[in-house]
Parts: sequence; C-alpha cells; structure tokens
Amino acid sequence: MIDTILTSMQVNSDNLTFVHALLTILISFALGAIISFTYMKTQPMYNQSFTLTMIVLPAIIAVIILLIGSNIARAFSLAGAFSIIRFRSAPGDPKDIAFVLFTMAAGLACGVGSFGYAVLFTVALCLLMFFLKTIKFGAKKSSQRLLKVTIPENLGYEEAFDEIFNKFGIAYELRKVKTTELGSLYELVYMVTIDHLTNQKDFLDAIRCRNGNLDITLTMNPTEAAQY
Repeated sequence: MIDTILTSMQVNSDNLTFVHALLTILISFALGAIISFTYMKTQPMYNQSFTLTMIVLPAIIAVIILLIGSNIARAFSLAGAFSIIRFRSAPGDPKDIAFVLFTMAAGLACGVGSFGYAVLFTVALCLLMFFLKTIKFGAKKSSQRLLKVTIPENLGYEEAFDEIFNKFGIAYELRKVKTTELGSLYELVYMVTIDHLTNQKDFLDAIRCRNGNLDITLTMNPTEAAQY
C-alpha cells in the first residue's frame, strides 16, 4: 500500500521519490536553522526577516534543484521564469552576503543528494564562525572619531592641544577652524584616532581643563566624521 502511494507521488525523474524529496526538504530546513542560529549568535545586530529567510532559503534552493534534475528544458524554462522577477534591495553587509551564499550552498548540496557533505560543511563553517567571533578576528584596536572643541580667542589653536594628544597617544589632524560668538570663540574640528584602551573620560577632562570648560563634542558615528 505504501509502495503504491509513493509510486503515485513520484516525480517524473529517474531516481527522485516522495520520500527522497521529503528528506531533502527536512534536512534543508534543519541546516538553514543551524545557519540562522549561527548568524544570530555571531552578529551584534540582525533583522528578524533576514534570519527567517535563511531558514527557508536552503529548502527553496533544494526544491529548485530537485525539480530541474537533469532536464535541460526545465532548466531553461525556470531561468526564463526567474528572469521576469526583479529583486530590489539595498546593498547589504558583506557578512550578510556571505551567509546568503552559505545557505544557498547548503541548499544546493541537499538538492543534489549530498546530505553528508551538506551537513559536514555546514557544521564546519558554523564552528568557524563561532571561533572567529570568539577571538574577535579582524576587530579594530583603534577607531576614528570626530572631535569638536570650542576655545577662547586668546588660546592659540595651532598647538593648543598637542601636549594632551601626545600624552594619551592619540593621532590627530586639524580639519576645520571656525569662529563663533562674533569672533570671540573658535571652534576646532579634529579627526582623531583613539585606541580601545584609551580612557576617553580622562582625555576629555584634560581637553576641558585646557579650553576653559567650553563645549566639547566627541562624535562616535564614523559616517558623520567622514563628512569633514
């Protein structure tokens, strides 16, 4: 009875059966869930829709491979169907693109029936992601910030804070000088490179003592800093 049902549900292919297709989809879902979990645990911020997409994407790719099989006519018809679909999205983070390719590779491996290899490289790459996250591979030890300092007009701005910058080991470049308050004050804009071990509060306190407790702004957003 069961053999009859499976035979009736068999796809027009040489070796594809309903059981094989079901197993392929289940393994694809499982691998997608593992990859999505790895992404959530290794990324500081993530989007829920993206994590859900990574779960279903391997199964989608696997189903496409199953339907195409070795039939060239199906491959061309499927390519024509996808050609009328236009995907619009903002450029993603390189890590997101890597995870998309990761899930697609898992789906392709499942689609061609290489379940062992699919599980092997999925587990290996997920462990690699966790390892790189643990050792903080590629993390910057210093970061660029934008420092805006207001000084009185009687304080020479050319070398006003050289001593403080050298004391804290901060590389700097004076990018902009602007007068304010009818010329009674100067606003200096520095591009500074601060090491992750630098005590930023002590650094700002030293600047504040030198400029007479006038306004100081340390911008954390590198995008805004790039405008100068």
